[in-house]
Amino acid sequence: MAKNLLIVESPAKAKTIEGYLGKDFTVKSSYGHIRDLVKSEDAIDINNNFSQRYEVPADKKHIVSELKKLAKEADIVWLASDEDREGEAISWHLFETLGLKEPDTRRIVFHEITKPAIMKAIENPRKIDYNLVNAQQARRVLDRLVGFELSPVLWKKVKPSLSAGRVQSVAVRLIVDREREVNKFTAEAAFKIVALFGKGRDAFKAELPERFTKQEDAEKFLQDCIQAIFEIKSLETRPTKRSPAAPFTTSTLQQEASRKLGYSVARTMQVAQRLYESGYITYMRTDSLNLSDTALNAAQQEITSAYGDKYHQHRKYKTKNASAQEAHEAIRPTYFNNHTIDGESNEKRLYELIWKRAIASQMSEAQFEKTVAKISISTRKEDLVANGEVMKFDGFLKVYLESSDEDEDNQTADGENAILPPLTKGQKLDLQELSATERYSRPPARYTEASLVKKLEELGIGRPSTYAPTISTIQNRGYVVKEEREGRQRNFRVLTLKGDNISKETKTENTGAERNKLFPTDIGAVVNDFLVQHFKGIVDFNFTAGVEKQFDEIAQGLQDWTKMIRTFYDPFHKDVQNTIETADKATGERELGVHPESGKKMSVRIGRYGPFVQVGENPSDESEEKPLYASLRTGQSIETISLEEALELFKLPKILGDYEGKVMKVAIGRFGPYISHNSAFVSVPKEIDPLDVTEEQAIELIEAKRKKDAERLIKSFPEDETVKVLNGRWGPYIEFGKLNVKIPKDITDPTTLTYEQCKALADAMPKDAKKGRFGKAAPAAKPAAKKAPAKKKTVAKKK
Repeated sequence: MAKNLLIVESPAKAKTIEGYLGKDFTVKSSYGHIRDLVKSEDAIDINNNFSQRYEVPADKKHIVSELKKLAKEADIVWLASDEDREGEAISWHLFETLGLKEPDTRRIVFHEITKPAIMKAIENPRKIDYNLVNAQQARRVLDRLVGFELSPVLWKKVKPSLSAGRVQSVAVRLIVDREREVNKFTAEAAFKIVALFGKGRDAFKAELPERFTKQEDAEKFLQDCIQAIFEIKSLETRPTKRSPAAPFTTSTLQQEASRKLGYSVARTMQVAQRLYESGYITYMRTDSLNLSDTALNAAQQEITSAYGDKYHQHRKYKTKNASAQEAHEAIRPTYFNNHTIDGESNEKRLYELIWKRAIASQMSEAQFEKTVAKISISTRKEDLVANGEVMKFDGFLKVYLESSDEDEDNQTADGENAILPPLTKGQKLDLQELSATERYSRPPARYTEASLVKKLEELGIGRPSTYAPTISTIQNRGYVVKEEREGRQRNFRVLTLKGDNISKETKTENTGAERNKLFPTDIGAVVNDFLVQHFKGIVDFNFTAGVEKQFDEIAQGLQDWTKMIRTFYDPFHKDVQNTIETADKATGERELGVHPESGKKMSVRIGRYGPFVQVGENPSDESEEKPLYASLRTGQSIETISLEEALELFKLPKILGDYEGKVMKVAIGRFGPYISHNSAFVSVPKEIDPLDVTEEQAIELIEAKRKKDAERLIKSFPEDETVKVLNGRWGPYIEFGKLNVKIPKDITDPTTLTYEQCKALADAMPKDAKKGRFGKAAPAAKPAAKKAPAKKKTVAKKK
């Protein structure tokens, strides 16, 4: 047995490190956290300084058992989990759970998985930093308390099965607020004037800085320019420089990978994790811009050898965030001479992005010559302006140019930064064309995952390790959706002067189209409004940022974590109790108007199965007529749906005709629009409006579904029509009534199965199993989850 046991978080990292250490070291992985707070109501003892009860999950018991055995046989145990607070807490959990002793335990950290970094860490071990552990504990305890106490309030006052979180609720609020800004925005039109001078290579554009709000004013400008003399009034040429962006932090990597590669925040972190564990990049959870002296020297050597001395410029970036640890490094390649790596395509692309950004940060500024030409008009007092830019030295642009958010693009004038032909002051210009184009102001941009991370970082909310899980959580909870939305056609007017004639035409453009943007769902908006009304501190940006600062202070040993939690918890708990007793149920209800035929009130609100429109009042007794209901369609919202749009929903269900002697009907259900025929249901594709479905389309959809089902069916049984052998996503399986039953591996040909065999396999399933993948009762886990509310409720009352 080796004298040393070194424990890391992931098996990939263990494999990489094992290659660097000799036979005296055994390297094992803990596979992340080995224990967590118990799920029961006594996980946190409120009255005993928030002490916690932990348990080792069932899937980690064999790992803990193996590590305990190896730890007893080793002389020294090295705890080498990640260098952030979460990593420090993992080391502490290992220390406690494995029953380690301080004299025989070493804590080591490293920013990169290279042999020099690992050996240096082993030469400089330290003890567990309990300030970092306490900071992580404070976050974990606070988030558990908020979740356990707030969720039952939402179940009672909004809808069952909801949940709330401290940072997630703030993220949802940002998205809800932005959506409402967009919905309230009224676009204003104005005419933009652009002139085209010269011909061929000497052609260039100039723009009028002012815009005209009225068409007649724009037309008057064009009229005045007929036979006008255009002359260069002034020329200003000056040198300008552009500097490279700093090397990546977690948030800037997530933003740039989204812009340049189209990666989601979660995907970026997954790929970066693999690159780190393979030894290709430094640690990927960091808010530091610092590069080590070793890295700076390596970058200089690579730049001068690849591009020449004039391309190198030594830089040290200072992190603005006061809580950032400068001892840590920005994200960079471990070896700058590796311009690319072997691996999967997404790994190679992300690595090359990191390499380019890091190497460019140590390169020379790009140098330009900028020219601004003002052009006078003999018949008007205004001047046209032409901008030109010529690159004199590419510098860092030889390698990398930072992207900007799409919504910030295209804001500059036509011809901005174009190359101007040789011009002289007093030169007369030949006008080819002068246009006045109607342009509309744009609403605030909806958030992408990357721009949301940027906003959270600006507000001081969350830390590098929390951005990705926060964004995943708000989508998984159904409070936010990431999707594409089609725009709508909009007309705009164009006036064009050519020669002495002015032509007018109306053109069409697509506006409002969105790609991979974050939209709040109706339930997300209702929950947000409820929290804003009753728990202002939870969703207050400054308050949440203040809590993050207090975590930082705990990590630095400047504040006691239990006092910080107590200061937060006591008023929060009072709010919980008060809200349960006094708050009304939140549904987001909004009156739309009156039904034009029945005269009954129409309203829209959130229900158990989602948003719906109601015609009529809820009856006070059984003799009264019951109201009519209709679910909202995809893309509709309770905040924006109009009376006219709501009335359209009641045109369904609609009979389309007969097919094979049975009625075909189109309707909208819980899972979207569908066609019913002969007790079968066929989904209507997203691109087809259910109100526009024709009889022919319905028959095509029914036949396509039948064909798909036939290809899926392997075998059926005359003894029981509910028993089938089917082809599924993960291979053949048996559908036995409400059970999905896995076929044993020794049955290689599912067509040989008999009814008796299928019944025997189904009978062998657990009694409480329900329909789910392989009969493992995917939904069967839900009852257990639903028991939690009672426990959480008890927590709230006890505390």
